[in-house]
Amino acid sequence: MTSDPKVSSALDQSQERLALRGAPSYVWREGQKRRFDLINHFAGSRIVGSVLDLGCGVGVYLQRFAQRSDSAFGLEYDFQRARVAQEQGLSITCADGVKLPYPTNHFDLVLSHEVLEHVANDRAALEEIVRVLRLPYPAQQIPGGRLIIFVPNRGYPFETHGIYWRGRYLFGNFAFVNYLPHRVRDKIVPHVRVYNKQDLERVFQDLPLRVIHRTILFGAYDNIIARWPRPGKLLRSILHFFEKTPLRAFGLSHFWILERVRDT
Repeated sequence: MTSDPKVSSALDQSQERLALRGAPSYVWREGQKRRFDLINHFAGSRIVGSVLDLGCGVGVYLQRFAQRSDSAFGLEYDFQRARVAQEQGLSITCADGVKLPYPTNHFDLVLSHEVLEHVANDRAALEEIVRVLRLPYPAQQIPGGRLIIFVPNRGYPFETHGIYWRGRYLFGNFAFVNYLPHRVRDKIVPHVRVYNKQDLERVFQDLPLRVIHRTILFGAYDNIIARWPRPGKLLRSILHFFEKTPLRAFGLSHFWILERVRDT
């Protein structure tokens, strides 16, 4: 560790940014491709309409949306990441996800990819997503806009966002932290939420959305495969098979697709 206090302060700020906002995808690998294929499948024709990538990072997914959609927009809270995405010619707004700078009843598709756990108020963020999603028009056979969301699963044996211990963020994979009672876990990992099925049902409660599909996915483990190709690919095959069984409860991320309905 450097002894220069200015450098130390900059490192501390960098660690805090990473802890609070997560690490975006910088490269396109098997994991990103697999998730985008799922997004494309469940988005259907909406992917060629008006799309919002909420918390788009440096624009890895937004680049693919821009190739397919009539209009693809990205919103990113972190200015540095937003600038990187904008330099690639993408339509980026740097703003807070709990107050979206977009008109009501506008988007055919909204993607929230591992973002909800980082926002200050997840319920408020969802209410804003609902506001900007396109309403259904049954008389014209126009369905409602869809929300596709990925969030971390409390059942996964590792906390992948690191922990906060003795005044410092420690990054890495920490086993069984998320199995602790909420009041204990949230002291060790105050910078990011984690969800079980009941948590998600509560945060979505009474919103004008209907669930189209929900499941739990394991990761692609690209980093492991890069170091140990054969055992890594075997591990990935086994865990992806588990997604078809009750063992998916131990998967990495919840994957939900919800559709906007008329307010009741």
